[in-house]
Amino acid sequence: MYDRRVIRGNTYAIYQEPPRGQFSDVDLQRQRRTQKRALAKKRAQEQLRPWTPEPVEGRKHVDVQTELYLEEIADRVIEVDMECQTDAFLDRPPTPLFIPAKTGRDVATEILEGELFDFDLEVQPMLEVLVGKTIEQSLLEVMEEEELANLRASQNAYEELRNVELAEVQRLEEQERRHRQEKERRKQQQWEVVHKHKQTAEKIAARAFAQRYLSDLLPSVFGSLRDGGYFFDPIERDIELGFLPWLMKEVEKTVEHSIMGRTVLDMLIREVVERRLTMYERKDDKHRSLKPEGRLSGPGVRRNPPMGHEFQDQRPLPTPDSLRRTERVSSQERMLREEDDEPMELRNSSGREAWEA
Repeated sequence: MYDRRVIRGNTYAIYQEPPRGQFSDVDLQRQRRTQKRALAKKRAQEQLRPWTPEPVEGRKHVDVQTELYLEEIADRVIEVDMECQTDAFLDRPPTPLFIPAKTGRDVATEILEGELFDFDLEVQPMLEVLVGKTIEQSLLEVMEEEELANLRASQNAYEELRNVELAEVQRLEEQERRHRQEKERRKQQQWEVVHKHKQTAEKIAARAFAQRYLSDLLPSVFGSLRDGGYFFDPIERDIELGFLPWLMKEVEKTVEHSIMGRTVLDMLIREVVERRLTMYERKDDKHRSLKPEGRLSGPGVRRNPPMGHEFQDQRPLPTPDSLRRTERVSSQERMLREEDDEPMELRNSSGREAWEA
């Protein structure tokens, strides 16, 4: 494979100066690039040249001569007829026949009548040969015709035998085709029977599997649906949606009322205790102010025990700290009793309302 871009051998001796008047490949490429650059510059100038705008409606552009010398412009070019006399053509003479030059010498001899041969004598063997050949040819043609007739008869007999054999072959082929179709039909019937048995067995197996699978699936599905609330007892649903909310509201109201009553009761008790505390403090101050200062006191002095109301009035009065402590203890006991009584009241109220419902 030759490629002029691939250099083989010595690279110093391969370069030769182009002959004078011829350009090398580099010069040709440079010239082509220069021509392409000039054409591109020319196209750019043509594109940058301003074009004449389109005429306004009702007018059109007309070519006008702008040269110094005007010339007449016509639709048809002016034509002028000119004549010139020439001599007539002379006929070329016929080309003479080519006669080659003679070679050798001419020699002549004279033959008289009867010197060469006798026609009647000499023609007899030729006639015998011609007649014999004609008779032989005719005999051959007759024999050929007889042979052709025999061949045609044998061919007819062969055709008849062949037709009989073909008919027998067609009968056997038709019989074989019917046997094959019957065989295919029987095979198809047997395959359909086997296929139906197989399908029936598969259906029975699938039905048994489905029954075995659905025996556990249906209760679980119904149970999950029942747990999800899709299957419900209308009475139970009515109790859950209608009765229990109302019951809870009523219980809440009752508890609120009881808590409110207890709160009011606590407030009343606190107020009464505070009043009693203030009253005890006043009595204590009054008792201290009425006590005689010169009365004997000591371990040997005998005191008469008070009786009746005087004993009740002269009992030791509780201090404010002891009153507050007893109030706190009583309030804690009351709260514990209330906490113990609330479940009993809720159970009694729910049982009563359920019984009424």
